[in-house]
Amino acid sequence: MDLTFPYEKKRSEFGKQCMFNDRGPELIDSCPSSLRVSVDFIRRNPVNTGVQNSKIQAEHEINTYRAEYSNALMNHVEGGWPKDVNIADEEQTKRYRRKVEKDESYAHIMQQLCKNMENCILQNNAINIYQQYYTDVEPTPLTEPCTARTVNVFQDQSSLKRPVTNMSWSPDGGSRVIVCHCNLVYQANIQSKHHHSYVWELENPNTPQMILNPPTQSVCIEYNQKDQNSLVSGQYNGQVAVWDVRRGNEPVDFSVMECSHRDPVNSILWINSKSGTEFFSGSTDGTLKWWDTRKMKDPLETLILDASKSEEQSISNALGCSILEYEHTIPTRFMVGTENGYVISCNRKGKAPNEKMMARYHTHYGPVLALQRNAAFVKNFLTVGDWTARIWSEDCKESAIMWTSYHKARLSDGAWSPTRYSVFYTARSDGILDVWDLLQDQHAATIGVKISDEPLTKLKTNEGGRLICVGNQIGTTYIIEFSDNLSYSNKNDKALLTAIFERETRREKILEARNREIRLKQRTARSSTQLAEEQVDTDDTSFEDPNVVAAEQEFFAIIERETKVEEEEEEEEEGQENLELLQGFDTEDEVKP
Repeated sequence: MDLTFPYEKKRSEFGKQCMFNDRGPELIDSCPSSLRVSVDFIRRNPVNTGVQNSKIQAEHEINTYRAEYSNALMNHVEGGWPKDVNIADEEQTKRYRRKVEKDESYAHIMQQLCKNMENCILQNNAINIYQQYYTDVEPTPLTEPCTARTVNVFQDQSSLKRPVTNMSWSPDGGSRVIVCHCNLVYQANIQSKHHHSYVWELENPNTPQMILNPPTQSVCIEYNQKDQNSLVSGQYNGQVAVWDVRRGNEPVDFSVMECSHRDPVNSILWINSKSGTEFFSGSTDGTLKWWDTRKMKDPLETLILDASKSEEQSISNALGCSILEYEHTIPTRFMVGTENGYVISCNRKGKAPNEKMMARYHTHYGPVLALQRNAAFVKNFLTVGDWTARIWSEDCKESAIMWTSYHKARLSDGAWSPTRYSVFYTARSDGILDVWDLLQDQHAATIGVKISDEPLTKLKTNEGGRLICVGNQIGTTYIIEFSDNLSYSNKNDKALLTAIFERETRREKILEARNREIRLKQRTARSSTQLAEEQVDTDDTSFEDPNVVAAEQEFFAIIERETKVEEEEEEEEEGQENLELLQGFDTEDEVKP
């Protein structure tokens, strides 16, 4: 409504009053028709004429006076004290209280207030304000729908379609993401123009912000979480490269070929160090190497993944590394996923190789494709391989505490949510991204999103929790955003998840103890049978196999039982014949007289 300003004026200031009266019409002028003028016009037939027969109405707006309100606050913790009374001075407040209590109207006012207060207290006692009505009706759960939407799509700029092998979010809040493409087909003839990796801005999906140009294909690449301009990458030929985006799109430094890996570098991660320049890499050649970006000629340390208990490690017995896991809150410990389906828990502080590789878990039938610790529960880690995803505890080495059912499509990657600790993601080869929430359902995925028709190869979660980066087989990268109930934790989520993990860990420990007891009984029974066999005098017809000996004993027992039955039957037949003969002799003696 527009603002109006009323203009007021006295009637006397309008001038002389107008006086009106009735009078007849007056002809002022007349224009007769002329036939000569009609030549210039055309007769219109038919003629449409509009007549308004309704009442004419007018709209007026009036702006009334507005009441202005103001909010005022008062602190009633210490009561309404006068301005001249200092609340902090105890003696001054006591004096004022005594002054008020000596007032004659004090008792009368208190009596009136007590009557009102007593009425309120009696009402509260008469009515149960905590009574639950409709207890027989089940409350409807207030569940927020789980949603997901595609924010951006990044296409591979190369004419040769290469799968996405790794991605990394920038540490400046996830405004950029670097995508690594590599064709891992053995002895594939890949030209140098198809070696590029791309740095994308989330707000610009049309052109990459920077194109990295390595001399060979990059299999994996990672941002330095302490420096957003520093990167390291693992190459297809086994070398590791150091990048500085401020110095162009070429690598700053390379590792020496003689000291590098012999197979493609499958995983590379920064480690927590004082200088912030150390990282380590793993390859399918069975070795782990620690590096420093300031000195790339030689690795700082090399570990051969030989899980045998022999003192000397051999590269021929080493297990190929498929994935690495490093938690910055545990700087000396890391985990290695191998191609044989084993996960090895390692400690870098160990002196001997056997001390460095502390524990081993048989997780999957094929290579371990994803391995990550939970952000809130570092003892529990997620593994993805073959057709399942499994959750393990470091205290249970024989079996996982939780696992998904076997999918029809092969799983390719998985990761925990960094902000909602009960949620993890799995990527499938049929193009579906599954989201699992352990607090909602442990038997089926909470939501499944069809990302593309091509198989998904890699996924990476953002530290904010809402965004996730997913890559497929033809090099397309998708940025997916999930709803708040899948991204952020509630107040009691951590306590509930703790109870779930402790319960499942306790159950697996009980089952492991029972299995150990059964194996011990079998071992003792086997050793006792072996001792009994050694005490028996061995003949030519004796056998060392306990199954053969048991079959022999059973055979002879059956023969003895059958011979006893036959002898009893023969004795019964002889007894019946003797009885019949005796009866025949008695009848002959009776006939003779």
